[in-house]
Amino acid sequence: MRPLRRAALSLALGLSLAALLAARGADASVHEYAGGGFAPRANSFFFHGGSEGLYASDPSSNSSASFIRFDTVVFRRTLESASRHEEMQQKTGLVEAIIVEIQDRDKIGGSYLHSDAICCTPELDKEKFCRVGEVIIRPNPDNPEWPKRIQTFFEGKNEETTMLPQLVSINKTGMYYLYFMFCDPQLKGLKITGRTVWRNPQGYLPGKMAPMMTFYGFMSLAYLALGLLWFIQFVRCWKDILQLHYHITAVIALGMCEMAFWYFEYANFNSTGTRPMGITIWAVTFTAVKKTVSRLLLLVVSMGYGIVLPTLGGITSRVAALGFIYFVASEALELVENLGNINDFSGKTRLFLVLPVAILDATFIIWIFSSLSRILEKLQLRRSMAKLELYRKFTNSLAVSVLISIAWIGYEVSCINSKVFIYVVQ
Repeated sequence: MRPLRRAALSLALGLSLAALLAARGADASVHEYAGGGFAPRANSFFFHGGSEGLYASDPSSNSSASFIRFDTVVFRRTLESASRHEEMQQKTGLVEAIIVEIQDRDKIGGSYLHSDAICCTPELDKEKFCRVGEVIIRPNPDNPEWPKRIQTFFEGKNEETTMLPQLVSINKTGMYYLYFMFCDPQLKGLKITGRTVWRNPQGYLPGKMAPMMTFYGFMSLAYLALGLLWFIQFVRCWKDILQLHYHITAVIALGMCEMAFWYFEYANFNSTGTRPMGITIWAVTFTAVKKTVSRLLLLVVSMGYGIVLPTLGGITSRVAALGFIYFVASEALELVENLGNINDFSGKTRLFLVLPVAILDATFIIWIFSSLSRILEKLQLRRSMAKLELYRKFTNSLAVSVLISIAWIGYEVSCINSKVFIYVVQ
C-alpha cells in the first residue's frame, strides 16, 4: 500500500501547487493591471484589458446603469522612448483603449480593406480610410460610435501619462472586449497599471454569472426544505436508523452549507465588484467535500456496506485513498475556477486540472457499477429478494443519473465548442 499512498500524496501536492500558482487572486469585475506588458500583433501592440458579458442599461432607472469605468489607468514608457522627444513637444505617443462587442471584432483592423494591418499605414492614410498612428476601426453602421475608441497621449518627454477618468455606458446586451493598443514602435516596452470596473444594471456580477445568485438562493431554500423533511423522517423512524442514514444526513448538511456560502459569495460579489476570498474558499471547500462524500457514499453502498456487509474489510484504505485524491483534485479545480480571473476563456491550467477530475469521476462510475454487478449476483444466489429488488432500483436510478450527466456534459461541450468557433472566426 505504500506506493499507492506515495502516488496519492504526490498527485495531491502537485494539484495543490498548480491551484495556488493559478489562483492569483480574485480579479472579479474589477480588473486590476499591475505593470502588464503589450504583446505584438501584426503592426500593432496590444494588451487584453478584460472581457465580460454585459446587459444593456435600464433606461427607466439611473441606478440600473451598465458601464465600463476606467480608474486611474497609467501608461509608462521607457526612458529611452521618452528621451527621443523635446520637452515642449505635444502628443509624443498615443495609446488607445478600444471596447468592442464580440460580433464586431472584424471591424478592428484592415480586413475589410483587404489588408493584414491593424494600425493605419501611410498608404491607407492617403486614401482617407484612417489616420497614421491609429488603429483601423470600421464604425458599426447601426451605431457609428461603436466600436468605442478612447485616446490617451504622452506629452513632451514625460515617461508617464494618465488616462482621463472615463465611464462608457453599455446600451446593448452582449459580450464585450477591452483592448489597450498602440501603433508606434518607439513605445515598445510600454507598461500599464490601474484598473477598470465593469458593472451590470443589477450589480457587478458578470453577465454569465448573474443568474447563479438566484440559482443558489433557490437551492439554499430547496436544501433547507429537504433537510426539514429528512429530519422529520429521521425522528419518526429513529429506531430503524442505520449508520448509512447518518452519512446521508451529513451530505444534506454539507449541501445546505455549500449553497448558503455560494449565495452569500455571489451577493457580496454583486454588491462590491470583488470576490471575498474567505467566503469563496469556504464555499469551494464545502463543494469539494460534498462532492467527495457523496461519491464515496454511493461507492460504499454499491459495495453493500450497511445493507449486505457490516464492514468494507481490507478495501477501506483504497476507498479512502480515492476519496482523498478526488477531494484534492476537485478543490484545486474549484480554486482555479473561482479565484482566477473571470474572462470568458480559461487558460491551459484549467484544462490540466479538469482531466484528473474527469478521470477520477470515470473511476468512481466504473467501480460503482462493477460493485453493483457483484452485489446483485451475490443477492440472487442468496435469494434475498427484498434486498435484490432494492439494489435493482438503486442500479436503475444510478444508470439514469449517469445518462443524464453524460447528456449534460455533451451539451456543455457543444456550447464551449461553439464559443471557441465564434472566438476563432471573429
